[in-house]
Amino acid sequence: MAPDRPDEHPPDERSVHERLTELGEIKETARRGPDPGATERQHSKGKLTAHERIELLLDDGSFTEVEALRRHRATGFGLERRRPHSDGVVTGWGTVHGRTVFVYAHDFRIFGGALGEAHAEKIHKLMDMAAGAGAPLVSLNDGAGARIQEGVSALAGYGGIFRRNTRASGVIPQISVMLGPCAGGAAYSPALTDFVFMVRGTSQMFITGPDVVHAVTGEEISQNGLGGADVHAATSGVAHFAYDDEEACLEDVRFLLALLPANNRELPPVVACDDPADRRTEALVDLVPHDPGRAYDMRTVIGEIVDDGEFFEVHPAWATNIVCALARLDGHVVGIVANQPASLAGVLDIEASEKAARFVQMCDAFNIPLATLVDVPGFLPGVGQEHDGIIRHGAKLLYAYCNATVPRVQLILRKAYGGAYIVMDSRSIGTDLSLAWPTNEIAVMGAEGAANVIFRRDIAAAADPEAVRQQKIKEYKSELMHPYYAAERGLVDDVIDPGDTRSALIRSFAMLRTKHADLPSRKHGNPPL
Repeated sequence: MAPDRPDEHPPDERSVHERLTELGEIKETARRGPDPGATERQHSKGKLTAHERIELLLDDGSFTEVEALRRHRATGFGLERRRPHSDGVVTGWGTVHGRTVFVYAHDFRIFGGALGEAHAEKIHKLMDMAAGAGAPLVSLNDGAGARIQEGVSALAGYGGIFRRNTRASGVIPQISVMLGPCAGGAAYSPALTDFVFMVRGTSQMFITGPDVVHAVTGEEISQNGLGGADVHAATSGVAHFAYDDEEACLEDVRFLLALLPANNRELPPVVACDDPADRRTEALVDLVPHDPGRAYDMRTVIGEIVDDGEFFEVHPAWATNIVCALARLDGHVVGIVANQPASLAGVLDIEASEKAARFVQMCDAFNIPLATLVDVPGFLPGVGQEHDGIIRHGAKLLYAYCNATVPRVQLILRKAYGGAYIVMDSRSIGTDLSLAWPTNEIAVMGAEGAANVIFRRDIAAAADPEAVRQQKIKEYKSELMHPYYAAERGLVDDVIDPGDTRSALIRSFAMLRTKHADLPSRKHGNPPL
């Protein structure tokens, strides 16, 4: 018999029971982390460990971990002496409300959650599994970016994640939960996903940190001031939701998953509903002021219409002049886009257009019908808006609606003026049904502005210009702005009693449930990005 080579391991003569004991010890060590003090430091910052976060997200006892024993093979800079199991990321799948969900969670206790080659390969495998299984993917992000000691291999690992994010876009729901720092190129993966959750005080996202900003521009700013949860939820629009603690954040991730289908080939889950489909919404008669210049809160209107008054608002702190929300009507999920008269009178501007366009696109990708509640005075005028590209950005919303094939119902509550009326899913751009309240005013512009333009010579030549102006305003309203003008021309399908709004929407979407629409054959469109 040939002698053993020096690099061969000696035969392992331990019993199966001894090997099982060893396996249990290795897995328990991987779960605890290589340094017991690291868990304490994580908790002292108000942060949970990767496994604790997964347990909060998934149904009890449902998590199946994959590649828990993975270790990196990198050498240099002392890495060969530090090879903890899991390599700083926990990957696997479980269930949320009984439905399969894939999840990966950075373990900040190991290399600060930094991404290396093995770490990235684990994520790549899980992303491929999620896409193949047609199930949502949730990333729990708490990492320090690329592992510097591994150089370009770490950067290539991020590239693989970005490519998979893009391939899975519109195929499976992708949710990013920011529970720690996310700097540099790492921030682009969350930006490519459908929803971003952040926790105040502990999570930050930025391309260049405060030190680099100070060195280049001289500006002094903290990490939270530069890229904290409230900054991204209210100013940049990068984050859809912001929370005070991880528990509340992960609970809402579970709620969101309950509203989404597993993939783009399925419909959103339907639940039993005790709220009567024919319930009258009498409060709406007095809730919306007849005077088009008076404000009210559109969220109150939405609460009156949807099942049990419950809806999940997306981007509640950003572009507040438009409301985007997921809710249910008779147990079926719908996406709601609504102008908000309580903020900037409900005008459309650059940020509102982008917010709504992204939401419409997401709903269409995942087979969620769209209800559009209209009370819009137009696009926001101003040099800043024009120079910053309101034409291009406003076209994003127009493109999203025109491209959407899900059931679509427009409801005009009050004013609907100019191009903003067209963009808010009018009949001319393809909504399936257009309903209106008897308080609707659909026109190129408000009566006052229209009269000033059309009759400016008559008004200027009059002995009493103001009296003539008021007369012409009434004349314009009676001729072109009465509530049945659009209905008489087929641009509104029905003028309804506000008290019938809930039942009318439910009946409309029930009829449209079997809708089928095909887009032209093409590789993809070229939207105004």
